[in-house]
Amino acid sequence: MANRPFSKLGEGLAKGEFVLTGELEPEKTCDLSHTIKEANEMAPYVHAANVTDSPLGIVTINSMAASNIIQRETGLECVWQLTVRDVNKLGIAGMIMGGHALGLRNVLSLTGDHTALGDMPESKPVFDLDSSTLVKLVREMVDEESINGHEIECPPTFHVGAAANPNADPMGAEILKIGRKAEAGAEFLQTQVVYDIDRTIEFLTEIKKYKVPVLLGIFPMKSYGIAKGFDTFVPGVSVPPDILAKWKGIKKNITDKKEKKAAYDEANYEFFKPFITELKKKGLLAGVHCMAVHYTRIFPKLIEVIKA
Repeated sequence: MANRPFSKLGEGLAKGEFVLTGELEPEKTCDLSHTIKEANEMAPYVHAANVTDSPLGIVTINSMAASNIIQRETGLECVWQLTVRDVNKLGIAGMIMGGHALGLRNVLSLTGDHTALGDMPESKPVFDLDSSTLVKLVREMVDEESINGHEIECPPTFHVGAAANPNADPMGAEILKIGRKAEAGAEFLQTQVVYDIDRTIEFLTEIKKYKVPVLLGIFPMKSYGIAKGFDTFVPGVSVPPDILAKWKGIKKNITDKKEKKAAYDEANYEFFKPFITELKKKGLLAGVHCMAVHYTRIFPKLIEVIKA
């Protein structure tokens, strides 16, 4: 981590606490009341929550603005997701200073899903930087208090993280990317969702040499429809057939809504408890990043797993 923690998340990682982060996904709206409700429900359980930046290239409310509003309204610390897809280096540098002025202290460096995937495919992607050079830019502005050799009068203070994908094939190319991000100054990694324990152990063992704290990405699924949609539409991730079959069985065999919810909650608990416990025992994790969007009721069960 940096010389001193600037945030609750930074402090937790610096102390070696097993941290939990959540995820908030503001939509195509200027009204954040639903997101704020979820943030309040999540707040007692997490160190911080990511705020997404037009995932899948689908335009949503600006992540920096949403992060500021969520922090102001709920007190929940945010991890501002910042992609290199939409803005050049000059614009991003200005946004980093603006994010600091708005009270943000955590930023996640992302490439961003290509605009061709989303609902405005005619939009021109920028990609002036990549996710590694964005990490380097943040560290330059924070640590050197300058940009391109020019002093910043009141420099920003941020902890900067990056993404990692254990599902990447070939894995070796992804390992090299993680090395670049570590060398650039990434202070934590959040992984893509992964379901294969053996592959996860292999991946986390390989990147342990970079000495960057890793938060395992998990996606508890609150219904069969969510599980099927995640498997079908999210690039780079596939839900194992046996899990899909179990979730489908819950949908088919349980008619009572309350019992069905409880069954989905228990199924998630049964899957993720041994998964997380095994990785904790091996010393491969600094925490968990839970992408249970619109599924805040799972956090009490998740805390049971983490504290076990």
